[in-house]
Amino acid sequence: MIATVDNPSNAVEWALAEMMNKPEVMRKAMNELDTVVGRDRLVQESDVRDLNYLKACIREAFRLHPYHPFNPPRVAMADTTIAGYTIPKGSQVILSRVGLGRNPRVWDDPLEFRPERHLSPYPAGGRGDAGVVALTEAELRFVSFSTGRRGCPGVSLGTLITVTLFARLLQGFEWSKPAGVKRVELREEAASLVLAQPLVLQATPRLAAHLYGAGK
Repeated sequence: MIATVDNPSNAVEWALAEMMNKPEVMRKAMNELDTVVGRDRLVQESDVRDLNYLKACIREAFRLHPYHPFNPPRVAMADTTIAGYTIPKGSQVILSRVGLGRNPRVWDDPLEFRPERHLSPYPAGGRGDAGVVALTEAELRFVSFSTGRRGCPGVSLGTLITVTLFARLLQGFEWSKPAGVKRVELREEAASLVLAQPLVLQATPRLAAHLYGAGK
């Protein structure tokens, strides 16, 4: 229940914050929305499959800005070897979300917000059937919904909530920085890794008034 609220809101806030410093990324995302959905109706569940650039933006937020620095600990049930490291039975294993997502041996320019890295023909693309971008990461190059038998059972719901929230915010409004602010400060809290200061932006409606439920 907590993850359903915290993880989507954290990813969306970070994605918006990064986009404010990269207007070309914002334009690409909004162009995709205008092409796939248009401006005559709101984004629906059926649209999520085709919003690949938006999902790439969320993947990049998951990679670069995880909600917590570590996964819950696991216990090795048998002696094993992973990437040349011997892990004895009974070991407490903790995965660093930050270490995985910002690993320079896996990701080029790991501190740069670059959604394109998740799109084909990029080698680290998280693409599923028929080239559809997925928020899951089976190879654990970063942690989103985890994987395997201990993977999150709410992958479909979590994907739908996260992408729909993000898409409707971008579809419904033009976003701009407050007067006098040249750049959004991308500073993390030390423990939770959320934005150190809440994101404050100005929103201007970009759709017809009736789509916002005006008069109801």
